[in-house]
Amino acid sequence: MSYQALYRVWRPQSFADVVGQEHVTRTLQNALLQQKTSHAYLFSGPRGTGKTSAAKILAKAVNCEKMPISEPCNECAACLGIMDGSNQDVIEFDAASNSRVEEMRDVLDKVNFAPNSVPYKVYIIDEVHMLSISAFNALLKTLEEPPQHVIFILATTEPHKIPLTIISRCQRFDFKRITAQDIVGRMTHIATESGLQFDEKALHVIARAAEGGMRDALSLLDQAVSFSENGVTVEDALAVTGSVAQSYLNQLGQAMYEKDIPKALEALEELMRQGKDPARFVEDLILYFRDMLLYKTAPNLEESLERAMLDEEFTTLSKVILPEQIYEYIDILNKTQQEMRFSNHARIYLEVCLVKLCQMENKASVANDSSVQELFAKIDILEKEISSLKKNRPTGEEVAKSQPSKKPARSTMKYRANTRMIKEVLKEATREDLNTIKSRWGDLLDMLNSRQMRSQSALLNDAEPAAASPDAFVLKFKYEIHCQMAVENHKLIETISEFLKEMSGKEYRFVGVPEEQWSEIREEFLQTQTENGDHGEEENEDPLIAEAMKLVGADLIEIKN
Repeated sequence: MSYQALYRVWRPQSFADVVGQEHVTRTLQNALLQQKTSHAYLFSGPRGTGKTSAAKILAKAVNCEKMPISEPCNECAACLGIMDGSNQDVIEFDAASNSRVEEMRDVLDKVNFAPNSVPYKVYIIDEVHMLSISAFNALLKTLEEPPQHVIFILATTEPHKIPLTIISRCQRFDFKRITAQDIVGRMTHIATESGLQFDEKALHVIARAAEGGMRDALSLLDQAVSFSENGVTVEDALAVTGSVAQSYLNQLGQAMYEKDIPKALEALEELMRQGKDPARFVEDLILYFRDMLLYKTAPNLEESLERAMLDEEFTTLSKVILPEQIYEYIDILNKTQQEMRFSNHARIYLEVCLVKLCQMENKASVANDSSVQELFAKIDILEKEISSLKKNRPTGEEVAKSQPSKKPARSTMKYRANTRMIKEVLKEATREDLNTIKSRWGDLLDMLNSRQMRSQSALLNDAEPAAASPDAFVLKFKYEIHCQMAVENHKLIETISEFLKEMSGKEYRFVGVPEEQWSEIREEFLQTQTENGDHGEEENEDPLIAEAMKLVGADLIEIKN
């Protein structure tokens, strides 16, 4: 076949032709001029960014008859032989199809042989990450101490798969994705030199679809040339790349702003009939709103726009949509894009996304709503009236003179525990009953939590049984409010009684008391018992307490359970 693809015809033959990799080409050019080339290089980066082309240019430059130079002359016998592939001293090895150790050893066996016609024998190993572990081990020793006349250039798109022992023996250069501006500039040069008719906006569409790869961009340009009749137009580029036309994006943006769901779904239906990819459509819509946000915030940076074109519909729409709405649009679209990656029903996610975007609250319309404006006006009037009343408000002395004296309002009464019932419990209190209740108290809290009675359980977290008789017990609370709430909670009282009856066989009533009042009531009870000559059943049961009272008196003793 006489026809060759554009990316083959226009493959870079000098470092100046390698687009968007100045950080690599400048370093290599300086090393060539100073004759400080390394024995091994590692070129890594995305596809179509110039790794293999740069390797061949470097092979020509080190073997050029005009060395030292920064660019190969492409005229001497060495450069021409390397360009047409007839020079046997520049060996290209495809690791993707020759990954076994036997094939690598066959290549390395010839390393020690001197080059035939040029100063350096150059080995270009493409897709080096595809080599097996054994092949890497075979390469390792030679790569560490190669002969002086050998240079290795390794190229890969996945450097993380290469052993660190290999990487550490190479000078590594990371090729980056080429910017859309650089791709457009290179395509413009190629199309002009090739005599192609083209629309510059079409080249921008192709450059964005190439995603940073020069080879992909030239392949798409080749397709667009074949698709078009007289010249490459924007419609041709959109058809080849699968992108969405600006008119549809404007139509969808207007439908979202106007909350016109049928209009948005009709536009989507038309795009799907044209065979557009849902994932590419979402990406185009995200970039469209991204460009709208940049245009609103920095209108002078027109060259920063990636997807949108500054037509009349776009500029008009960008003036009425608020930045806050654009933030929400992009956020919803981004979430939809992530969900579509893991679904076989991408169109359904896309339709739901458009409905959601159309139903978003339009803050601009709310701000301009007449009823809202009336409400704001009424609020302003009320604020002014309140301010006027505060200024004309009489002083405290004037109010006192103008109004008759009133009796002070009764202060709210504090919660008081049932002292009589507590004393009855203390009169018949036994340590055995108290220990019985205490031993089951933790089980009671667990039971309340398991029955979804967490609020009731929270009331008892800081409470503990303080005294118990055969038919009742005193529950001491740390906080007064908790005590009052527990005593007034009839369901809680009933639950506690049922649980204790089930566990101990006795039906206990309980009386709550705050911690401060418990100390006063208990001290008063002990004092009364001392005056009556009876220290209570609980105290008489313990001989140590009785002996202590004889020694120091009951007034100086405080008994704690």
